Amino acid sequence: MCAVADVPAGEVRAVEVPGVTWPVLVTRLGDDIIATAGVCPHEDVALAEGTLRGGALTCPGHGYVFDLRTGACAHDADLCLRRYRVTVVGDDVLVDLL
Repeated sequence: MCAVADVPAGEVRAVEVPGVTWPVLVTRLGDDIIATAGVCPHEDVALAEGTLRGGALTCPGHGYVFDLRTGACAHDADLCLRRYRVTVVGDDVLVDLL
């Protein structure tokens, strides 16, 4: 997906993946690198321009807040931000998109 050094702490980075409609978001929370879908499950708004505070990402479209560690939505228990499994090998961040 990218290099570990490309994932700064406290920021969201959008990574374009061939064959995937929306970018995948990667961020670092403490020692963890987290990857999520780059689109809000509420209204298909791109999340790359959202606001990240702690582990919570706020959608720039309608203000829905998602916990990046769990994917849970603070405003609607039926919504969940898709998360992907991340593996770090050396300096590379690998993301399982299945």
